[in-house]
Amino acid sequence: MQLTFQKARRRRLPPRIAVTMAIALTCVSPSLAGDTAELHILGFAKDGTVFAFEEYGIQDGSGFPYANRFYIDTATDSYISGSPIRVRLDDETKNVDAARREARERGEKIIAQSELDANPGFNAAFNPVTELSADPDRLEAYPRPYFPPIDPALEFRLETFPVTEGKDRCYDLAELKGFTLTLVEAGESKVLHKDVTVPKSRGCATGYRLGGLQTFGPDGFSTYAVLISVEQLGFEGPDYRWMAVTGRR
Repeated sequence: MQLTFQKARRRRLPPRIAVTMAIALTCVSPSLAGDTAELHILGFAKDGTVFAFEEYGIQDGSGFPYANRFYIDTATDSYISGSPIRVRLDDETKNVDAARREARERGEKIIAQSELDANPGFNAAFNPVTELSADPDRLEAYPRPYFPPIDPALEFRLETFPVTEGKDRCYDLAELKGFTLTLVEAGESKVLHKDVTVPKSRGCATGYRLGGLQTFGPDGFSTYAVLISVEQLGFEGPDYRWMAVTGRR
């Protein structure tokens, strides 16, 4: 049945029919599952002005390997010119490594991988989508591994809400959602991000969870990136992709 659905997708069925077929197949075949992208932190520019990360995997439904790279201006929380880089190899005989190599080659035009490798930052917190004991809406951590701490703890709070504009991309099968991210530091709150609309690149986003915190500062803590996993309506179950919200101090 999975092969039948893949062939149907290649014949370019109308989106509503294709998604409905996916849901039906998911219900009758417990072996089907969504696609959870692997996350790889690429690092920072040496002065902290750029944060980069990669996600990769095998696309559900098609079986095609993909690799996406994101290069973000940490001061404006916006993509660097040329980013994001999205590679999908529409060939089931190709593997993820091939997709990652192509994405890396294209990324070298934005910033050298060697510079990112030399400035990985510090992984202050990480909660994968399989973590059951962590709070998906709250993350609190010290930004650097010094004890006793020399920095105040950073607390991030996530709130999700339904979004009307763009809901047609969910084909009446799910509710499109956006999010607000708030930073609480030393008793002061600051909204870092609030969706007005949900970008098309997120597809039918049905939920979010705090996934990690990467910090950086060659001369002290100065830059952070909050990793957020995005749950999307997929062809064979929920798909998970990654995004980041960045900031400077």
